[in-house]
Amino acid sequence: MAKKQKTLKVNVADSVRIKQDVKAVSYTAKDIYVLEGLEPVRKRPGMYIGSTGPDGLHHLIWEVFDNSADEALAGYARNIAITLLPEHRVRVVDDGRGIPVDVHKQTGTSALETVMTTLHAGAKFGGTSYKISGGLHGVGVSVVNALSMGMKAEVCRDGLQYMQEYVRGKPKAAVKKIGTCGGSGTAITFQPDLSVFETVIFDWNRILEHIRQQAYLIPGVRVTITDARGADTSKDGTPLVPSYTFYFEGGIASYTAYLNRNQKPKHENIFHVGKEIETPNGRKIHVEAAFQYTDDIAGKEISFANNIHTGEGGMHLTGFRTALTRVLNDYAKQNDYFKKDDETLTGDDVREGMTAIISVKLPEPQFEGQTKAKLGSPEARTAVETVVGEGLKEWLEKYPRDAAEIIGKALLAQKARKAAKAARETVLRKGALDGMTLPGKLADCQSKDPAESELFLVEGDSAGGSSKMGRDRKFQAILPLRGKILNVERARLDKMLASKEIRSLIIALGAAIGDEFDVTRLRYHRIVIMTDADVDGAHIRTLILTLFFRYFPLVIEKGYLYIAQPPLYKVQSGKTSQYAYSDAEKDAVMAEMRKKKLDTKKERAAAKGEAVAEGEQDVKGVEIQRYKGLGEMNPSELWETTMDPAARILKQVMITDAAAANHIFDILMGDEVLPRKKFIQTHAAAVKNLDI
Repeated sequence: MAKKQKTLKVNVADSVRIKQDVKAVSYTAKDIYVLEGLEPVRKRPGMYIGSTGPDGLHHLIWEVFDNSADEALAGYARNIAITLLPEHRVRVVDDGRGIPVDVHKQTGTSALETVMTTLHAGAKFGGTSYKISGGLHGVGVSVVNALSMGMKAEVCRDGLQYMQEYVRGKPKAAVKKIGTCGGSGTAITFQPDLSVFETVIFDWNRILEHIRQQAYLIPGVRVTITDARGADTSKDGTPLVPSYTFYFEGGIASYTAYLNRNQKPKHENIFHVGKEIETPNGRKIHVEAAFQYTDDIAGKEISFANNIHTGEGGMHLTGFRTALTRVLNDYAKQNDYFKKDDETLTGDDVREGMTAIISVKLPEPQFEGQTKAKLGSPEARTAVETVVGEGLKEWLEKYPRDAAEIIGKALLAQKARKAAKAARETVLRKGALDGMTLPGKLADCQSKDPAESELFLVEGDSAGGSSKMGRDRKFQAILPLRGKILNVERARLDKMLASKEIRSLIIALGAAIGDEFDVTRLRYHRIVIMTDADVDGAHIRTLILTLFFRYFPLVIEKGYLYIAQPPLYKVQSGKTSQYAYSDAEKDAVMAEMRKKKLDTKKERAAAKGEAVAEGEQDVKGVEIQRYKGLGEMNPSELWETTMDPAARILKQVMITDAAAANHIFDILMGDEVLPRKKFIQTHAAAVKNLDI
């Protein structure tokens, strides 16, 4: 049974008594601690890089890369190289101007040392060195330095090579001249501090995707990434060094085409506009936007401010949406697409199936938080709305055939929205949402506390029956799902709500769907997908995951969705039995059981003064049962292997990269067959235990 959290309650009288019992402690100026240099970063790293987990670890690379990207944006760097080295080290090199090394008047030390060891120090707070910059706060490289076991900065300026090394943010020695060099540039090599981060293992694919994205945003700049950690070797034993070079002339228009590579475009020409606009206060903002519609239902909007991915959007995204909705409505009215005078397209209508990239470059952008996930600069909204509004009007007139396709898709989305609203009102009656008329096949739990309640989505009636009998009724609910549910990747909401299985699930969850979805009304905070360990079970699991990813993303983001791990085998020797969840575990269990039987056999023989001959040491009597489905388990087996919180294995479903997840769902569950075929061919060799 789920454990209840103990809560200590203290009333007012108790609190007074407690205060009287505490010995007075002095609180004067000497009790105020001032953290100098980079100490605040090491004391509270999460304030500067978001977390000390994988996100924060990779943020170190982004911060150093941003400095090189700023040199490229300023027009000085044409090449950037990132190399993953052994011992978890990373090296970032650019051919920009190189960090200055002359003495800084304010600090009295080299400008290089000042930049590397001082918070809020850099050329991005004023002057003309950087008109636009991603490294707004000036804490980037110094924070990386503070959180690194070791760092080395190498600078080439005016034909001379300079170098300085650091340990946890502190210089080992002064900046020194180490030789001559050609050209100019900066190289930063760092090693994350093992005592700070939960892990120091860098994810190659994650870095690759981020750097590819960045390369689209700085067209004409060559970005190379190399994995020189030496983990893989060829057949002859030589190290394999994967390396990719990205160079894009087309910018975000090319990026839009790349994102739509596995989709069927609704129109041939990609909308693209780029223009610099001056704000009333004299600040210049460069706005760039691109979009293309596909025959998909889901849409993608990716926004950037000074090349920083603003995952939570912000003012620039709001300006884009406003301009898009207004201009398309005006065009539809002017060209008599509406049947009624008061007819209009909503923002959701015009964004269905659209892949859009919005990028703004502006001086001194205001972000919400150091990780810069949301742009808060109000002038960005006005600038984007103006540039996109004017550009889209011209584009629609220039490409009337494309305009017709876009308006037609938006009208179809409008029709589907109205149909879905009617279906939703039918399915999600107030009584159903309040739990008055829950699905008949739902075996609900006794607890009404969502925090301790679990809902198992079980494949098939047979397994559903076993799980109902084996569960703990106090906090575990069972909803059997018959057959494979509808693939919602290919269906609109109105068609989806016609599915009996999906309707039952929506009502059981109790949080509605679509615009009415309210995660605070969710009846269970642990939703467990429990399917057979075979191909059909995997397909059903994928269909359910698609449903949650597309229509209940908050459930995943909150950490409420799980996948049960039923055992593959039951290994039995006499009266002793043990479950195995993989082939490797099965082999280990069998070997252990055989060893015990052989030891017993030898002990018995020794007691008789005999010895077990080598030819008689093969032990039999170890039996293996392979579970093909949950229905093969009786209630007690299902409980002790898959449902008992004390013994079960659950996998929590998480979204680390929404864009990558969206791409995979498009491949696996979309209409296009060729990308899916290619994906299967690429990964077929890695599949084990395939039941055909």
